[in-house]
Amino acid sequence: MKNIHAIQNELFLKEKSLLVIKAMQEYNQNDEYFEYPRFKSFKSGLYDEKFQPIFTLIDSKINYFKDGYHLDGDNAYLIVKLPKERYFGAKYLILQNKISFAAVYEKVLLILLSIVVFVFVLSLLFLRMFAKPFQRMNRQLDNFIKDSMHEINTPLSIINVNIDLYNRKNESNKYMQRMKAAAKVLSNIYNDMDYLIKHERLDHEKKEIDFAAFLKERIEYFSEVASMKNIKIESSIADCARLYMNDKQLQRLIDNNISNAIKYSYENSLIKISLYKKDGRCHLSFLDFGVGIEKSEKIFSRYYRENVSKGGFGIGLNIVKSIMDQENIELKIDSTPKQGSHFLYIFPPQKTY
Repeated sequence: MKNIHAIQNELFLKEKSLLVIKAMQEYNQNDEYFEYPRFKSFKSGLYDEKFQPIFTLIDSKINYFKDGYHLDGDNAYLIVKLPKERYFGAKYLILQNKISFAAVYEKVLLILLSIVVFVFVLSLLFLRMFAKPFQRMNRQLDNFIKDSMHEINTPLSIINVNIDLYNRKNESNKYMQRMKAAAKVLSNIYNDMDYLIKHERLDHEKKEIDFAAFLKERIEYFSEVASMKNIKIESSIADCARLYMNDKQLQRLIDNNISNAIKYSYENSLIKISLYKKDGRCHLSFLDFGVGIEKSEKIFSRYYRENVSKGGFGIGLNIVKSIMDQENIELKIDSTPKQGSHFLYIFPPQKTY
């Protein structure tokens, strides 16, 4: 069965054959010579009844002769039978041209491209239609979280201030210690949420930080939280270096590690925190003897929690990972389930400012 392109080519050669025949019909025998018509789009020739050329412009070999239109490789032939004793004694007029599928390929490619563009545009329209409710919901959720964070901040500050005022005027007791520890845990969660919401919009300005003093202050802050589980924090802090880093980001890195070490440690256990300099780089180590980690490759995924009973939202280590990537901080994790975990942060060499 012929394809459309072959049919179009056959019609084309039939049309041109009429032009050649017409030119020969108009020949006057009184003329000195006959100028055989030549065309750029095809070649033609006159042949006798044995298919021997009388005059031909066709330079390629014709493998077989058959009346009508036929294909031979890339060549297309139209063989037209001529009336007897006319047209210089020729029996056949043969027209030949090259078959080119470039136009077909071009059309097919254009059609395919049009389909792809149409599907892409249609997909965008559908996605935009389906995404609108989710975008609206996300905006409402973002606004709700922002409003909630604002509402939580004020009473949380009041709780902390009043606990401090009470402890100054009265003797410390275990109930107030528990309240203070719970308020600090809540403050850490609040700080994570606040950082998560704002960190993409804020320019975290860097400054020079006394690493050792900063770490001691954060350990002291979590000492009451650790005491609620009878966990002892043992620290070994050497004068490492003065970091050039954003203090909020350094606080999130340290606070989340201490908070997780306390959260996932067994009661009456020990947490070891070390800061030291090695090979010109600051090393910050957190070692606990708790439940350990089963899937360490997943712990930095947002909202992932290995133990849902421990509470939290699963965003702390995701925040830590973003800070590590931004500051080129390396991390080595060594953890054994039911035995404990060791997080070692290696800071890049610090420049002198």
